[in-house]
Amino acid sequence: MIARTWRGWVATADRDAYVRYVERTGVAEYRQTPGNRGAHLLTRDLGDGRTEILTVSFWDDLEVIRGFAGEDVERAVFYPEDDRYLVDREDTVSHYEVAAGS
Repeated sequence: MIARTWRGWVATADRDAYVRYVERTGVAEYRQTPGNRGAHLLTRDLGDGRTEILTVSFWDDLEVIRGFAGEDVERAVFYPEDDRYLVDREDTVSHYEVAAGS
């Protein structure tokens, strides 16, 4: 199994609205893609007016990730209103082999 992670940063005042937006877009699309085994959205207020957003999704393998992300599985997938919320973002994602878990 592969874990896929991405990080972005929003104004803390926009945190709850962005979480709802990502649940309706990216997380919903993750979960609808065959071969996805789940997704989580984590937030961390940094105390400087920004909140870090971390998405973690789990996939059978890199081939099924292509069904979500397209051929370049290293590129992050963005949605139309991301620019409205994000003050900074990673343009790439990281993939990890899941070595242990529950």
